[in-house]
Amino acid sequence: MARGQEPLLAQDHASSDSDVEEEDALLIGQHKSQSNTKYGWPFWREVGVFAWALIATAAVIIIAVMYQHQQSVQRKDGGGWKDGKPNGKRNMIFMVSDGMGPTSLSLTRSFRQFQSGLSPSDVLVLDRHLIGSSRTRSTSSLITDSAAGATAFSCGFKSYNGAISVLPDHSPCGTVLEAAKKTGYMTGLVVTTRITDATPACFAAHVNMRAEEDKIAEQEIGNNPLGRVVDLMLGGGRCHFLPNSTDGSCRADDKDVIAMAKDNGFSYVNDRKGFNGLNLGSKVKLPLLGLFAGRDIPYEVDRRNMNDVYPSLDEMARTALAALSEATRDSDQGFFLMIEGSRIDHAGHGNDPVAQVHEVLAYDKAFSSVLEFLEKDRVQGVVVSTSDHETGGLATARQLHTTYPEYLWYPGMLANATHSGEHLAYQLRDHLAGKTSDSADDIQSYIRKTLLEEGLGVHDATEEEINSLIDHSDPWPASYVFADIISRRAQVGWSTHGHSAVDVNIYASKPKDARPLRGNHENTEVGNFIRDYLGLDLEPLTKELKEKGALFDTLSPDGTTQSWMGKPVPDEKIVDHVDHYQGDFKRNLELEEEHAHEHMH
Repeated sequence: MARGQEPLLAQDHASSDSDVEEEDALLIGQHKSQSNTKYGWPFWREVGVFAWALIATAAVIIIAVMYQHQQSVQRKDGGGWKDGKPNGKRNMIFMVSDGMGPTSLSLTRSFRQFQSGLSPSDVLVLDRHLIGSSRTRSTSSLITDSAAGATAFSCGFKSYNGAISVLPDHSPCGTVLEAAKKTGYMTGLVVTTRITDATPACFAAHVNMRAEEDKIAEQEIGNNPLGRVVDLMLGGGRCHFLPNSTDGSCRADDKDVIAMAKDNGFSYVNDRKGFNGLNLGSKVKLPLLGLFAGRDIPYEVDRRNMNDVYPSLDEMARTALAALSEATRDSDQGFFLMIEGSRIDHAGHGNDPVAQVHEVLAYDKAFSSVLEFLEKDRVQGVVVSTSDHETGGLATARQLHTTYPEYLWYPGMLANATHSGEHLAYQLRDHLAGKTSDSADDIQSYIRKTLLEEGLGVHDATEEEINSLIDHSDPWPASYVFADIISRRAQVGWSTHGHSAVDVNIYASKPKDARPLRGNHENTEVGNFIRDYLGLDLEPLTKELKEKGALFDTLSPDGTTQSWMGKPVPDEKIVDHVDHYQGDFKRNLELEEEHAHEHMH
């Protein structure tokens, strides 16, 4: 067999002397140095260069990851705070759950768990972001109204019930929204009630009493000492912008505030088609005024059946976030946006648990969308949410009889309802107006089958309850009757149709985002947090309002000067005297006029 064809294992390799020596050295545990090594200097130099390059590359990757993480932590977790002060470009979203107290969360949480078959451990988004609570009293009462409550948020000062960013000494106070605009931030207001209602008004207007909604409308579109300070407004309240010669107006004069807004540069939309054209914010032209209802946008439980007419709170919030984010994309400053779940308060005033749970769920959804926006946005930001007060004295319990009660309440009764008491009351009014020839039996049958069984999910209504609806068929008394019918069966309790003095919750995107608000605080501290987070100085604005205000005074028909902030408020309504018992526990006519539905939220 030729040499090249021999099997490898058959080859005879004679061991050299050096090989034998090496084997002996290994057997006795001593390494024999070899001067004639297999790998020379060039090889080891290449190994060294490769190792150095590998280590350097790993170091660069580690440094990059650490830097990215640090930037993420600073942007997302740190909330823009450094040495106790905010820094860098930032956005502030402030959410107000008007009238929502701690029991509203308990009521809604249990309702949602029942309706969706969820476990008791399943909670609302808000529940996971609770950081503190707020004390709510005003200067004139232990029980605040929304005007004094929102003034604490907007100005950082306590004031009297009814004050729209005006202090007890009758002077205007600069607001965080006004200061934000003057500092270079973009600004927005989103609500489900009238845009002229107390909470939104307190950020962009100054009047002595909240009932001056005509004046508020004019100031919000820029007819005030500071000029236009709001870039985006979405909500209801169209009637206060239309001249009284126009159908659908509720103004006392013939001013066309929508035309005035357009003259001030506002683009305007007033219906679902116009809102859809905004494409959830990507086709917004700022400044924007969007008024989608004559007065208030319907309760969510009713609006969902009219989705082709009215946008939801969540849709309006997402539109505002996208529009303001895009508008500030290339600017040094971010934006300030106030979003209000306005009609939680109305549901409390109406003692309507059905409307209440759906309003809170709608607010929770909007809060979730804001969190999602902050998580994805390239600019650092924070959301803080709280209530101006609690409404209704709500309790998830009800004493129905004189005997000792069972510890029960029934969320399933609320799940059976398809409409609010308000909606059913208007339905009853319209039916009676159009069926004047109906017999008493026909009316009773309509109320029992259409309104109570189909609308409220109640199949055991008593004759007394049906007759009460007939006897009190005007919408507001009737809505209270509908609400009481469902509340009794769900065993949900209410102590008032007004507000209460209970502390309200504070929520934030993350505890680190709002360290100063952890724990229990005065409501003014919420306003101070907004001011500090955005790095604002409100004093120059307050000074400017005082100096220029007289230029916006007007002459009344009798030739007297009328303040730009409206009629003065008597001192007895400003000072703290109503917390002392006056000997009369009944509501008099004056109070009934003051707290009519239009002005009691």
